[in-house]
Amino acid sequence: MSNQAKHIDILKKLQEKYDAQSEDTENYLEGLLYGKSLTYWDYIHTDALLSLQTQRTTYPDEMVFIAYHQINELIFKMILWEISQIADKKELSRDFFESKLMRISRYFDMLTTSFNIMREGMDPKQYGKFRHTLTPASGFQSAQFRLIEFSSTELINLIDARFRETIDRNTPFEHALEHLYWQAAGKDYKSGQKSSLLTNFEKRYKEEFITFMKTYNTKNLWLRFKDLPQKDQESKTLIKAMRHYDYTVNITWVMAHYKAATHYILGKEGNGEATGGSDWQKYMHPKYQKRIFFPELWTKEEKDNWGHQ
Repeated sequence: MSNQAKHIDILKKLQEKYDAQSEDTENYLEGLLYGKSLTYWDYIHTDALLSLQTQRTTYPDEMVFIAYHQINELIFKMILWEISQIADKKELSRDFFESKLMRISRYFDMLTTSFNIMREGMDPKQYGKFRHTLTPASGFQSAQFRLIEFSSTELINLIDARFRETIDRNTPFEHALEHLYWQAAGKDYKSGQKSSLLTNFEKRYKEEFITFMKTYNTKNLWLRFKDLPQKDQESKTLIKAMRHYDYTVNITWVMAHYKAATHYILGKEGNGEATGGSDWQKYMHPKYQKRIFFPELWTKEEKDNWGHQ
């Protein structure tokens, strides 16, 4: 096909596209005459992105801390993007499910190995100084990570282990939210008193969380897995992918985070306390809460030893 014939074919397809939208094709074509050519920095919004790292102190390594956490949030956004495609897919196939799940797992694999940037990339003395300006903020307050949890599993698997027997699918979402495992990081269960860490977090995100919990209560990754034909649910490769994701998020990634926190908080320059004042060791370590997205895919022995590796 000649170049002229290709151009005519493209123009015909454009005409069909804009006719279907009741739009004037000529307006769009004329707009191309005056539009600026696209550049990498305009498309990625590089200038805006690089203007978001604002230090609160003069310590150089605070820049590492800020940029690293912003990168994490961008990766979390990519993970949620992939999960939403599984959740909203009308004709869900095993191949589609598995390919998306492995993408998500690769993102978490990258997050896991990247913790060396934090563990080895900051001077403990500098961190020990600038971290005090972050109080009462904490990585605990990553709303996107909570959304990843809500969209991955049945809500009961995110409930504090002490209260799971008292909660079921008929429990109001507001009540379930009050008994999620991460509430233990900011609440005194004897007095019911919440720390500012938790109070600020809920003030900003509570309504969004409840809406999201309701939405994914019927289309989280586990339920979408159960929507597949029985033969697909028995697929060894798909089960392996599900287990890999579960283990990576709830043990491998968590332990990498835990070790990085231990390096600074329990090191000689640390004071043993997280910036948000949480009981971070019992909140973070998987052996305490036994967070498991897909418990039916693990043996009793594996679940009993969860987090003890």
